[in-house]
Amino acid sequence: MYAIIATGGKQYKVAEGDIIKVEKLGVEAGESYTFDQVLAVSDNELKVGAPTVEGATVEASVIENGKAKKVIVYKYKRKTGYHKKNGHRQQYTAVKIEKINA
Repeated sequence: MYAIIATGGKQYKVAEGDIIKVEKLGVEAGESYTFDQVLAVSDNELKVGAPTVEGATVEASVIENGKAKKVIVYKYKRKTGYHKKNGHRQQYTAVKIEKINA
């Protein structure tokens, strides 16, 4: 059984027991979180929502909050002496999928 959920402007295909990293949710480690934007659920047959599946939820527990590896952003314009180096670390929340309710 799997489900497709939407969070943080992205879509994730999840099954029970999966550990995924999503955009920061603002929930402390050890707490539970419920994803209510379930786009599709598949048990033996696929149920696709329009836009979401009615009454379907995905329960998850928060493992940790952290920052991803640094991404270097380098801007450069030739012949002018202009260059700018900048770095960015995206914050994430790692969650473990506990149960899919369809």
